[in-house]
Amino acid sequence: MNEIILAAAIIGIMGIVFGIGLSYAAKVFHVKEDERIARVRVALPGANCGACGYPGCDGLAAAIVEGKASGNACPASGDEFTEKLADILGIKTEKTERKTARVLCNGTCALSRAKYQYYGIEDCSAAAQIFGGHKSCKYGCLGNGTCARVCPFDAIAIVEGVAVILQDKCRACGLCIDACPKKLIELIPVSKNYSVLCRSKDKGPATKKSCDVGCIGCTKCVKTCPVGAISMEGAPLAKIDPEKCTNCGECVKVCPTTAIRKVETFCN
Repeated sequence: MNEIILAAAIIGIMGIVFGIGLSYAAKVFHVKEDERIARVRVALPGANCGACGYPGCDGLAAAIVEGKASGNACPASGDEFTEKLADILGIKTEKTERKTARVLCNGTCALSRAKYQYYGIEDCSAAAQIFGGHKSCKYGCLGNGTCARVCPFDAIAIVEGVAVILQDKCRACGLCIDACPKKLIELIPVSKNYSVLCRSKDKGPATKKSCDVGCIGCTKCVKTCPVGAISMEGAPLAKIDPEKCTNCGECVKVCPTTAIRKVETFCN
């Protein structure tokens, strides 16, 4: 009986000694976290999408406060975050125009042709492995929703076989750009409403055979644009330079296939 009491007493004393030791070590070796990190973390969108290159919003918040990352490192944040960051860190920040992702394809199921019926995995990369995809246009959106599934903000919907960006939800994180095997998605300033919703580099007759609304390279838009914002990409494909575009809409009036669209109404 005495041996049991002695063993219990020894264990109890050891527990007290170790407890005091751990408590002392916790105070001595405690690393105080900069309280600004928590404030920056709360100000971030909180999607933990990793588009910034850091392990989630916690990692980015620490990097910003420590000066290892810039204040605009989060592609999903906007001017509201920039203003909060300036207040937290006591620095001056520059405002940047909000951007939105844009799918450069308008070939819906009704407006484009299919080479075959696809019954495989609902993944665009998997579908693209089979003869470049089921659509007759090898450059077109496959509509299997891979981009929609990777979007942390639910800003992408599949409408009639084509991915559509919901501009009011898009935070321009860019994850959809990497997910698209056809490279159809670009980040464009939200104020720029007009885009050539086609990426086909085929000649006009071939494009027309695959899709009713593809760019046929007629150059009418290039000749009509009053500010020279439209050019041909070294192929029968027009491209609008958002830096030069003034949203005049003259290109839409002359486009014979409606490949150029006012995307503001199309996306919302």
